[in-house]
Amino acid sequence: MRIKVLGCSGGVGPGLRTTSLLVNDELLIDAGTGVGDLSLAQMSRVTDVLLTHSHLDHVCGLAFMADNLFDLIDRPLRVHGTAATIKALRDHLFNWVIWPDFSQLPDAEHPLITFHQIEPGTPLKLCGLGVTAFEVLHTVPAVGYAIDSGEGVFVFSGDTYACERLWNTLNAMPRLDRLMIEVAFPDEEAALGELSRHFTPALLGAELKKLRHRPKVLLTHHKPGAERAIEQECVAALAGWDYSHLKRGDIILS
Repeated sequence: MRIKVLGCSGGVGPGLRTTSLLVNDELLIDAGTGVGDLSLAQMSRVTDVLLTHSHLDHVCGLAFMADNLFDLIDRPLRVHGTAATIKALRDHLFNWVIWPDFSQLPDAEHPLITFHQIEPGTPLKLCGLGVTAFEVLHTVPAVGYAIDSGEGVFVFSGDTYACERLWNTLNAMPRLDRLMIEVAFPDEEAALGELSRHFTPALLGAELKKLRHRPKVLLTHHKPGAERAIEQECVAALAGWDYSHLKRGDIILS
């Protein structure tokens, strides 16, 4: 399984793109501004999109991608998410006010986008991979994903905060090779992290002690301007863990 990091920042700026991962050229996990770095040919090869939640930094690229793909593909782009996420997209994005409803274009019988509801805990097969969503704690209904290639297991938490069900889910997995998890704010902004349901280095370090696996930890979603402070604090907070801070363009193999 080859995963290219199109975007992993908690915001935008020069060289910064928001969350989107391209898996084996066919599957997108989230569709933030990182999608904009794909060529039309690369976009055309994507068949499925997995969404963790409805926040703009994880879905805005889907709107522009749909616009780009109009008249370029002869099958629908399948978008997968929880019922709450799909409803949010229908109500607030693809609603003819913010953006055209590509689930009705070119027409209802031949839509550019089709929505597919996922159920946390129910495994499915997408693009030859085993995919299982699991619930996490954020300010809106949100999930993470476990992706099993048969040779390795990659887990992406999406946006989350400390919660027992996250670790219970991960500890129940027979195997966990790569864990991509967010740490958005430095420790001095712990109150903001709690309010917005995002990790800080100290909190993540404490919570990781609950994990029975020892995966490579891939850190994501640092807020612009806070990267250096987060990196410095992680040295102590994540001591003993094999970890790295993801960058746009990184390749993850699992």
